[in-house]
Amino acid sequence: MKATVKTLDATSAGEVELKDEIFGLEPRSDLIHRMVRYQLLKRMAGTHHAQDRSEVTVTGKKMYKQKGTGGARHGDKSVPQWRGGGKVFGPKPRSHAIELPKKVRALALRHALSAKAKAGEIVVLEKAEAADGKTKGLKERFGKLDLTNALIIDGADIEPGFARAARNIPNIDVLPVQGINVYDILRRKNLVLTKAAVAALEARFK
Repeated sequence: MKATVKTLDATSAGEVELKDEIFGLEPRSDLIHRMVRYQLLKRMAGTHHAQDRSEVTVTGKKMYKQKGTGGARHGDKSVPQWRGGGKVFGPKPRSHAIELPKKVRALALRHALSAKAKAGEIVVLEKAEAADGKTKGLKERFGKLDLTNALIIDGADIEPGFARAARNIPNIDVLPVQGINVYDILRRKNLVLTKAAVAALEARFK
């Protein structure tokens, strides 16, 4: 499939061929869902911790004598029945990450790219550069391209001026091609790829 290459000033800069094996698949929501779940679970900190009865700080003295009170028999106050006692089966630090084969992850990325292409939400830029590094000027140029909610993927290196200008614009994310991922693709309306990013993706999936 062919896509029009645009400049940041919304002028045409030719065409580029987007390979069908990367951008022309019939999107599978199950694969995309599995990958998003994999990413979100992997980034969870898993630092939650509740004290059990061996960890709470309470006296170890028996509360009252075993017999003769007319009440139930109790030992120390660390048991969960009492206020300040330990939690039964409370959360402990652990990894929430799940396994997902490398080939499935790669396929899910291709399906996410194809979903954006099918929806007509891919924009190909000639270059992502902003020599002055000014946010105001870059925001005006994005307005010409109708980019208000977008993920911008550049080549291996992001031009420093562009990164500096874009970082203060709400709902605009900029990543090098190595950082492209399914979750960030889906959370933004438009996917903006530079010609360098397209070439790098084609080389990656060759």
